[in-house]
Amino acid sequence: MDFDKVVFSGHAVRRMFERAVDADSVGDVLRAGEVIAEYPDDKPLPSRLLLAFVGGRPLHVVAALDAETRVCHVVSVYEPDPGLWDEDFRRRRSP
Repeated sequence: MDFDKVVFSGHAVRRMFERAVDADSVGDVLRAGEVIAEYPDDKPLPSRLLLAFVGGRPLHVVAALDAETRVCHVVSVYEPDPGLWDEDFRRRRSP
């Protein structure tokens, strides 16, 4: 994603604290992560789910980019559960 500023939602900050994920790691995902899902109907902005491996750790970041202001809004951050995601963390496992 190409942005000038990052804003973290309260939810994202709580999850980062709970999961020991620092802002630098989230920045790494935002800059170099692979978009694995897009949510064009999210409000107030369309969002994306990004995946990157930071220090060998898989991280998912849900973020929305305001193209007018070039502000990236981080909605949530988590380490994907291997029981719920396939081995490369790109697709959810079938139930």
